[in-house]
Amino acid sequence: MENTTPEVKELFDLLKQKTKMVAMLAPSFPIDFSYPEIIGMLKRLGFKYVVEVSNGAIETNRQLLALIKLHSDRRYITSPCPSIVRLVKNKYPDLVQFMAKIDSPMSACAKIVAKKYPGHKKIYIGPCFVKKLEASEDYPELDILVLTYKELQKIFQTKKISPKESDRSAVFDIVGSSTRLYPISGGLAESSGLTQKLTDDEYDVISGPNLVKKALQDFPIKTGLKLLDILFCDGGCISGGGIISTDSIKGKRKKVIDYWEKTK
Repeated sequence: MENTTPEVKELFDLLKQKTKMVAMLAPSFPIDFSYPEIIGMLKRLGFKYVVEVSNGAIETNRQLLALIKLHSDRRYITSPCPSIVRLVKNKYPDLVQFMAKIDSPMSACAKIVAKKYPGHKKIYIGPCFVKKLEASEDYPELDILVLTYKELQKIFQTKKISPKESDRSAVFDIVGSSTRLYPISGGLAESSGLTQKLTDDEYDVISGPNLVKKALQDFPIKTGLKLLDILFCDGGCISGGGIISTDSIKGKRKKVIDYWEKTK
């Protein structure tokens, strides 16, 4: 195909080869796609299973809480955001020691899928271009192909797949209801219960390039801060560059919250 990405070309090759595949759908998907129609559309496209990456976020939270319990005296910067991970490594190397060494929701979900559906190719679909680097550089052994929502839209258009009435009966094969707010700034701190376990001075929630820089610069001197829940994009993953919607941050946030409230 002309004017397309290597990842889209690879997906079409996988479809042509009738490869068994699992779609791992990031929790920001309600911004661009209707639920449950998106599940049916992915299965009609050729996916055997469709799972919520928010299920992987449950494992991310479990690992973080275990880490905090084991080392209660340490301070942590959360690490689900690949842009933050790379920013810290490249611009603030002295802060690498504070990065929580745990699986991101994507990698945790991929490990769950590998165990439950062995022999299936894992396709992560989400809002972030940098997830492609996370997959290829940080977790190459998990063999994850990363597509953005924009790329998925192009695939649907090429294959002439649009919502059908029959899609309304589709369901996720693996669900993660408790962490569906993860893409919103503060979603990790809230869903993990850390907002109740820590005082206001012991945790901070930050998103957006301008605030991120100051938060990272101030972290070494804010010694009372035990957890920095930080995402690079404004408002969190709801502003990722791979998102189709041009809604405001408030509008995108509402779509994620509405889905969470409708399905909890």
